[in-house]
Amino acid sequence: MTEPAGAEITPFKVSVPDADVLDLKRRLTATRWPEKEPVGDWTQGVPLAWLRDLCAYWADGYDWRRCEARLNAHDQFVTTIDGLDIHFLHVRSPNPDALPLLLTHGWPGSVVEFLDVIETLTDPEAHGGDQADAFHLVIPSLPGYGFSARPTAPGWGVDRTAAAWATLMARLGYDRYAAQGGDWGSAVTSALAAHDKEHLVGIHLNFVVIGPPSGEKDFTEEELASLTAGAEHLQWGTGYSTQQSTRPQTLAYGLVDSPVAQCAWIAEKFWAWCDHDGDPYTALSRDQMLDDISLYWFTATGGSSARMYWEAGLSRQGGGSETFRREVAVPSALSLFPGEIFKPSRRWVERAFSDLRFYERPDHGGHFAAFEQPAIFTDQLRRAFRTMR
Repeated sequence: MTEPAGAEITPFKVSVPDADVLDLKRRLTATRWPEKEPVGDWTQGVPLAWLRDLCAYWADGYDWRRCEARLNAHDQFVTTIDGLDIHFLHVRSPNPDALPLLLTHGWPGSVVEFLDVIETLTDPEAHGGDQADAFHLVIPSLPGYGFSARPTAPGWGVDRTAAAWATLMARLGYDRYAAQGGDWGSAVTSALAAHDKEHLVGIHLNFVVIGPPSGEKDFTEEELASLTAGAEHLQWGTGYSTQQSTRPQTLAYGLVDSPVAQCAWIAEKFWAWCDHDGDPYTALSRDQMLDDISLYWFTATGGSSARMYWEAGLSRQGGGSETFRREVAVPSALSLFPGEIFKPSRRWVERAFSDLRFYERPDHGGHFAAFEQPAIFTDQLRRAFRTMR
């Protein structure tokens, strides 16, 4: 692959100005709150008392500089690909023969989802594992997310992002690598499997949208449960997707101006998509939630991140399954966590993944698998990619 002139890779450090941190506290303090919801649960959205408590902590107890320091503890870079600046972490293993692994987040996630798995994946021997399972990690921010640039023209959808990721890995000198993703990361990784098949060892996904073949009538109990959960999500859980895929600009005004709006927009998904016992803090701590929410707030990417839904036209696809449903021919692995939105059976998955090497359903974890259950996520990746190395 011939690189264009000026394809530099520039070191990057996160440095949010003090004025922005103070402005966040001011905005939180000046919030005009709505009335309490007339129900006693989350059925109308994030409960007022719960959100006020989280935002009070965000204003007076949360320390963004701690998260900033965690990010800056790892090598970060920016490079221009197809006219857009792409931010990424690049963490090399002490094992020079480690397998390069591209990790892609989704919405409303970010690169902070992976902070707790970086050390165990890059240096397994230091954490009770086998050094043969080591990875060199490349963790980019999606276009319009985090510290990557915001596209100024249409066109930055799943396939263009996958092409950019292929360019990124080539630019880093990796001609043989693996890829992993959930949510949008799953769609991008599946597209990458078609776009850069000759360089891809294999992929691992923790999110897929696959249903039974047309006309299928005989289902196992597991498959019936999956169909029921999917139908419930389509009825009650897709309002955010409809808005983001049809009018993301209208949504952007509230998310970029109001930290409480941004907090509620993301926190609801932590409640809905994490694996917990009714209390989302049993899945993610307040600090974890606010690390991710703060990244959206300080980068003002509430609107730009939503546009990937518009690019995919999810509402125009009747739920968007075609965006995530592709025929994948490279070696593949799936880990479907119990709190995930869709959990298709192995026989459904095998229709789309012709070289399925690994399929497991761990006992704990949800949509944000690396964030919620870093030890289980690490174990899944190690064992999955042993079938491909």
